[in-house]
Amino acid sequence: MKRRPVLSLLLVLSFCLPLAFSQQAGDLRWVTTWATAQLLVRPAAPAAPQSARKSPGASGFRNQTLRMVLRTSVGGERIRIRLANAFGGSPVILGGARVALRAQGSQIVPGSDRPLTFNGNPGCTLGPGVVLLSDPVALKVPPLTHLTVSLFFPEETGPPTVHATGLHTTYISKEGDFTAADPFPEESTTLSYYWLAGVEVAASPDTSLVVALGDSITDGAVSTPNTDRTWPALLAARLASTKQTSRIAVANLGIGGNRVLRDGTGASALARLDRDVLSQPGVRWLMFLEGINDIGAGARSPAQAVTAEELIAGHKQIIERARAMGIKVIGCTLTPYEGAGYYSEQGEAVRQALNQWIRTSGAYDAVVDFDAATRDPQNPRRFRADYDPGDHLHPNDKGYQAMADAVDLKIFTAAPPAPPRKR
Repeated sequence: MKRRPVLSLLLVLSFCLPLAFSQQAGDLRWVTTWATAQLLVRPAAPAAPQSARKSPGASGFRNQTLRMVLRTSVGGERIRIRLANAFGGSPVILGGARVALRAQGSQIVPGSDRPLTFNGNPGCTLGPGVVLLSDPVALKVPPLTHLTVSLFFPEETGPPTVHATGLHTTYISKEGDFTAADPFPEESTTLSYYWLAGVEVAASPDTSLVVALGDSITDGAVSTPNTDRTWPALLAARLASTKQTSRIAVANLGIGGNRVLRDGTGASALARLDRDVLSQPGVRWLMFLEGINDIGAGARSPAQAVTAEELIAGHKQIIERARAMGIKVIGCTLTPYEGAGYYSEQGEAVRQALNQWIRTSGAYDAVVDFDAATRDPQNPRRFRADYDPGDHLHPNDKGYQAMADAVDLKIFTAAPPAPPRKR
């Protein structure tokens, strides 16, 4: 009988200790600090120009190391990477991986290099369609910091799952494992990411994420490489500079040529919503800027013409599916495009009708008027001359800055959004 109090105490401790450890572990949470949208790169056909056939990485890699550079949005005390073979048709063997703070070029900050493991192993196998997280490593990552992720592929990979418009230099080695090398023995370079889908940091519980879903204008086409001049990157810098918003991350999930309703360059926005937005840890807001390629495709092929009503229906699907996961959705008006190769009067009417709906319907939780921020006051169908790099479709660096500046940061502070769902 005298043992019962002791036994009762042990039983209480057995239940309380796991709870205490759980609460302690809950002091930090995983949030995406950087991500990119993926698609499959196919090797150039034999009849393609010689320059296209020599594009590094188009056919894959064998016994080579890739060192990729990215910039974080928010910081954290621990880090892990997310790899994905989203569009690969065969398994890809990863022989080793490391992450480090970048000094300059492909060089790393001394003392910051960390080996990555996967379930305790130095490598892993990425099966077709598989997403894998590395084991967490301790690395203090400041906000808006450039990292290097080095991946070694010992065997033939086949055509890679890629993000083509990376806008940061990726360094490709000669034969061998150079994941820990500094300096890095580069043999060639590209501006693409390979199999790298995201980077997550362990951050404070009030840290959250904005996902920018869109096409080449979100992706950052024609912005200056290696300068972080896309509008999502510039928005991340604005958020980081203000105390109230400094714990809000931004992930750029744009794909050049992407469409809302149909596959084109990459799966359609409707088809990739789950993978590119809803699965991101910490996501609380979605900014959606897409539809100009749907409109332009109709000018080139009447069979692919879309109406404003069809695009609005696509936008409504994005809104409803995101809201069902507790995500607030911000609608972004389509920027001007008169003078672009696929401009048409009929397409302009569709753009105007879609923009009017975005502005006035109340369907979105908030609206950012990128059209008003970038159009020429004398000819609202065109970009301002100082924002136009000459293709009349994409803004230049100054235009992207105007887009980032058009975002009212009160959108993210006026009222707390619903808490994100647990992973």
